[in-house]
Amino acid sequence: MQLSAREYLTQFSNLLQSTLFPVVEDELGPLSEKAKLLIAVLATASPAAHLPPSRGWHGRPSKDRHALACAFVAKAVYGFSKTRDVIDRLKADVQLMRLCGWRCASRIPSEATFSRAFAEFSRTQLPERMHRAVIEKTLRNCLVGHISRDSTAIEARERYPDTPDPLPKKKRYKKGPKAKRSTPRSPGNHIEEQRLMTTEQILAELPRDCSLGVKKSSKGHLSYWRGYKLHLDVADGDIPVTAVLTAAKLHDSQAAVAMMNITSRRVTYLYDLMDAAYDAKAIREHSIALGHKPIIDPVLRYRTTSEKVPLRKNSRAMKKVVTRTPILRDLDPPKAMRFRQRTSVERVNARLKDEFGARLVFYRGAAKIMAHLMFGVLALAVDQWLNRTG
Repeated sequence: MQLSAREYLTQFSNLLQSTLFPVVEDELGPLSEKAKLLIAVLATASPAAHLPPSRGWHGRPSKDRHALACAFVAKAVYGFSKTRDVIDRLKADVQLMRLCGWRCASRIPSEATFSRAFAEFSRTQLPERMHRAVIEKTLRNCLVGHISRDSTAIEARERYPDTPDPLPKKKRYKKGPKAKRSTPRSPGNHIEEQRLMTTEQILAELPRDCSLGVKKSSKGHLSYWRGYKLHLDVADGDIPVTAVLTAAKLHDSQAAVAMMNITSRRVTYLYDLMDAAYDAKAIREHSIALGHKPIIDPVLRYRTTSEKVPLRKNSRAMKKVVTRTPILRDLDPPKAMRFRQRTSVERVNARLKDEFGARLVFYRGAAKIMAHLMFGVLALAVDQWLNRTG
């Protein structure tokens, strides 16, 4: 009989508390909360299962990739921002060094070896595969009530390309009768076009270059940053299920279709909770087509009316006056109550930046930054599961 997600995690948590932690403490001494989380992440994600076998041809053998992968997991768990900080802590903390897989400090590689290993992990998407395996192991047979979707700014220390020169103005031709269409009309916007594409095609066309981003807060203030944007789908219990990194200039709605497709493959859920940035007809229709119920905070829209009024009192001259009347489109009480669950994605964004190293990013390039962030997302997901079952 296959265990449910809660039964599996309850047994796993009991195994950690009753068997694994006491054995490790007998050998390495008392464990801190960070050390316990590191052990739980390594036991759940199992980096060795996602690493390729060591090479067998002649030449200088590569350093142990399993120990290096464990070190980068420890970097996210302990919230280190630089690789040099991890190396210094490994050499000073015997317990952490043993947990990562090294027997003595002289075996710890140099910073250059760490850099080459991280480039390999980012190229092969090791943290993404580890996170996907954890989500499938824990949420595959579980019905999720709500998926909260949002993005957060990721500041990067790299240059973004200058704004290209504007295109030359097109030559204007004299208007004539419109020709009849011989082909069917294309979709009205890009989101409708994405609905006809595969998830891989959508992800391939999303920009991932460093750019300038702008976001308006709930109070109407604009904030700017240079770098990228991390899109997250968060399940009940503040568990991140899906993560996609794009350029900062991309609007949130352009990644919604791909996020819904990926999350629908990994978990079974009921409601899509999104803020006003995702208020589009095509997004609603795609969510319904996937078997979900979209709850989106409506955008404040206006109804424009125009009328002619006298230019002056008792004057025959008229002027045109345009008035804008707001259209109130509030959520009904049941939807508004469910929409409150969307704060889970805000808490995940905050914890990811405050505790798991997403606020200070010293890597360059979308692939390396995504790998750095996904190690933190992996640690955060396991930590939330332990909090739920603890």
